[in-house]
Amino acid sequence: MSPDLHYLLLSTILCFVQVLIAATGTNTQVSLPKLAGNRDNMPEIVGWPGRARRAHLNMLENMVVFATLVLIAAVAGKANATTAMGAMIFFWARLAYAVIYLIGIPWLRTLAWAVSVIGMVMIAWVPLQAM
Repeated sequence: MSPDLHYLLLSTILCFVQVLIAATGTNTQVSLPKLAGNRDNMPEIVGWPGRARRAHLNMLENMVVFATLVLIAAVAGKANATTAMGAMIFFWARLAYAVIYLIGIPWLRTLAWAVSVIGMVMIAWVPLQAM
């Protein structure tokens, strides 16, 4: 498995762990029957469970772009040291983002997100150069 795909796998696992943390936290504020139901009129989830949910949703938004870029580089045969470094940067920045968001440090969270975007730009740059 290439390093790019390895970090895609790790990022997918991170995304899954984030949903488990968010669901567990939400369950502390809302009863399990409410969560298992249609979730009509759900109260706002606050505190760390709310931050966990928002961090997970942000991860989902970014995973779409990250996975697409990694797969394009792989299918085009353009995966190299730069795309591997970009994938590694993305993963570690997203892990930091999740922890920082859970703790609740706003500006540092934004910095971690920006670093993850740099990782995605690195991956996108390689196939673009070949055009």
